[in-house]
Amino acid sequence: MFAVVRTGGKQYRVAAGDKIAVEKLAGDAGDTVTLGDVLLAGEGDKLADAGKVVVSAEIIAQAKSEKVVVFKKRRRHNYRRKAGHRQQMTLLRITDVGEGKAAAKKAAPAKKAEAPKEEAPAKAAAPKKAPAKKAAAPKAAAAEKAPAKKAPAKKPAAKKTEDK
Repeated sequence: MFAVVRTGGKQYRVAAGDKIAVEKLAGDAGDTVTLGDVLLAGEGDKLADAGKVVVSAEIIAQAKSEKVVVFKKRRRHNYRRKAGHRQQMTLLRITDVGEGKAAAKKAAPAKKAEAPKEEAPAKAAAPKKAPAKKAAAPKAAAAEKAPAKKAPAKKPAAKKTEDK
């Protein structure tokens, strides 16, 4: 069975046993990752439902790709700049391309979504907004008293004398 997966902004056609180099993924060598964004899946000429297919892979190594040389030059201006860059990448070995695991994963988040709905009414049953209104009243009274105080009068600035 094969699948087309998207990771790191690129698409890869993979099958069990393939080795691919992708943009850096979190994890150490030996860890197992799941590539969940499956675009297409099938076997031979037949296509399967991509939503039910899960691709599992093992991280072989975290490495750097080949150096990319950036050279800038402007003719007749004595301007040359050379820079290099090595992009971080992850080497993966595809261990399994199969169906059935995605359905189990989708059912688990649905149970988590139901639990917060039950907690929300319990919080709504105990309103504590009355003390907040009482606390706001003294601030309003203090704001009315503040304009009653007069600011001290400013003294005129001293004149400067110039000696040269």
